[in-house]
Amino acid sequence: MTKANLGIAPALTAGVIAMLGLSPARAAAAEVSDLLPNVELRDGSDKPAPIPDLGVKVLALFYTDADVKDMNDPLADAIKARKFDEQRYRGMGIVNLADSKAPNFLIRRAVREKIEKYKTTILADPDRLLAATWKLGECNNTSVFILLGKDGRVQHLQRGPIRGDDIQKIVEKIAKLVEAG
Repeated sequence: MTKANLGIAPALTAGVIAMLGLSPARAAAAEVSDLLPNVELRDGSDKPAPIPDLGVKVLALFYTDADVKDMNDPLADAIKARKFDEQRYRGMGIVNLADSKAPNFLIRRAVREKIEKYKTTILADPDRLLAATWKLGECNNTSVFILLGKDGRVQHLQRGPIRGDDIQKIVEKIAKLVEAG
């Protein structure tokens, strides 16, 4: 049945979505198997930078509000410990600057520490461009982990702290994608 068949007006549908605490963007969120486009973000020098290796390698992306920068370090540590083949895999962070309360100079210091710790690329999203383009929904005070296959399609997407068995499952999913690759 369609909304029209049920006699539900579009305005009422929007009202119900709002009452449930959902947003239209959240209702149309990115899902597994979606093909995601590249987005121009900012590098450490505040210069335009696309996401490297999108559609070329398996990518593990941590899109994180700077206010909760350590939220998914246990997952990042577990992935780093596996030492995946850099010819087939890249892990990286994208810091959500728009939602952070911290001053940019403090965020840049934390970014440098993460780059050193993980020997990785970290880009900045000053305007929530990635969240909007990839339909990630509300990203304030959280981290969103996005695993993309070599083809640029979403293989796993998870919001918030990732702990316990979920870490091992994600690491194994990465291993399978890298091996297939």
